[in-house]
Amino acid sequence: MTATATRPKAGPPAGSGKTATEVKTSAPKARAPRQQAQSLRKRVTRTAKIDYLLYLPKDYAKSTTKRWPLVLFLHGAGERGSDLELVKKHGIPRRVEEGASFPFIAVSPQCPTDDRWASAKGAFTLEALLDEIEERYRVDPDRIYVTGLSMGGAGTWMLAAELPHRFAAAAPICGRGSASWARVLTHLPIWVFHGAKDPTVPLAASEEMVEALKRQGGTVRFTVYPEAKHDSWTETYNDPEFFDWLLSQKRSHEAK
Repeated sequence: MTATATRPKAGPPAGSGKTATEVKTSAPKARAPRQQAQSLRKRVTRTAKIDYLLYLPKDYAKSTTKRWPLVLFLHGAGERGSDLELVKKHGIPRRVEEGASFPFIAVSPQCPTDDRWASAKGAFTLEALLDEIEERYRVDPDRIYVTGLSMGGAGTWMLAAELPHRFAAAAPICGRGSASWARVLTHLPIWVFHGAKDPTVPLAASEEMVEALKRQGGTVRFTVYPEAKHDSWTETYNDPEFFDWLLSQKRSHEAK
């Protein structure tokens, strides 16, 4: 058998500058971004609906120019629902039903059963209610006050924090709050009330808010009824000094 020799293939001529193997490459394809910047501009309409009791001072109709203080009263959890008679159980509405006369407009809304005052919906609705009352009645915008008991006390804290420059004073009674709200309430006169033996909302809830306000340099009064349990509101709303103090407060122009 005769061996056959295989000749290697000739490479490029010497000096040609080419290598034996030439690999063609291409630039990597640009990767599509995983996130795109977008923006939204859309008009959203919300509807506020709430039932409320309205009290007008006996001399309200005697003048077409006089403006009156406005007190927003927030009831407790037991008065929620769709029956406004429940709202008359405690506080300012009860005093009115018992024959008391007040030198201010009183608005006492009723919270729905499935909601609370201290909620985003509650704050939105109460702000809309204040707007409505100011539009329809002769309200002194520098003398608007908020007060409430238990769940309404919590609502008082929250609404004052949400609208800190709308009120001239606030009076939460046995209500929980958030110490973080204190920094926006330093300009607002606040009188806090609580029963020392409250089994429902512990006294510590009000103590924490008062201490937070003091640390921030706020203006706060604190009344503790030594023998009172959860009902620390009856004595408060029966006390003429409370209303004298409340109505003596005016919203400062620096706070607006």
